[in-house]
Amino acid sequence: MLVATAVPAERDAVARAFSGPAEDVRLPGALLRRTGAGSDLLAAGVGPALAAASTAGALTAAALDGRPYGLVVSAGIGGGFPPAAPLGSLVVADAITAADLGAETADGFLPVTELGFGTVTHRPPESLVRVVSGALGAPAGTVLTVSTVTGTAARGAELRARHPRALAEGMEGFGVAEAAAAHGVPVLEIRAVSNPVGPRDRAAWRIGDALAALTEAFGKLAPVFESWNPHDDQ
Repeated sequence: MLVATAVPAERDAVARAFSGPAEDVRLPGALLRRTGAGSDLLAAGVGPALAAASTAGALTAAALDGRPYGLVVSAGIGGGFPPAAPLGSLVVADAITAADLGAETADGFLPVTELGFGTVTHRPPESLVRVVSGALGAPAGTVLTVSTVTGTAARGAELRARHPRALAEGMEGFGVAEAAAAHGVPVLEIRAVSNPVGPRDRAAWRIGDALAALTEAFGKLAPVFESWNPHDDQ
């Protein structure tokens, strides 16, 4: 399993869930942390483009090494849409959607798919979403990927109107999912909520609580990932 976070602090929060020694492996443009539990952790960078490039590099390196990954997990902290995703809670994506990939028109926003090309949503395996959501006691729904973090109530309301099932927003999930899809590897996204989606108020952020929730989540998920059978969705 490859776990891709944005920044080292998120990677380290995930790493605290795994016991035993870890080895750092240098990849082009990134550093991979190989745990003794069969999981590799990657601080892939901020934003969908860098996350996609770093994840693709790790996937390619593993395939060339004869040990391809069976699952990619995009993990990290993010903004939650209240009241469904309060501060410190966890959400699981059953749809990983690029919220701002498209065109603004006089009639509103058009996703890139309505322009006749590309994709805007990747869907994790249903059986995996179900068992992960159950193990964490976390809701499953749409997690949005944005290139610009929401900082106003109007923008938050606009996103929620276009994506009524949205639980959270982050900046990397769609990029990680694009890389996984190109390699034919299933993908999952898990977010710990550090702030509400809406007006930017740094004093209200709970980054420490969200990172602790991320550690706790991966501590619970090791047996889930080990027992999950990808053929359940075929």
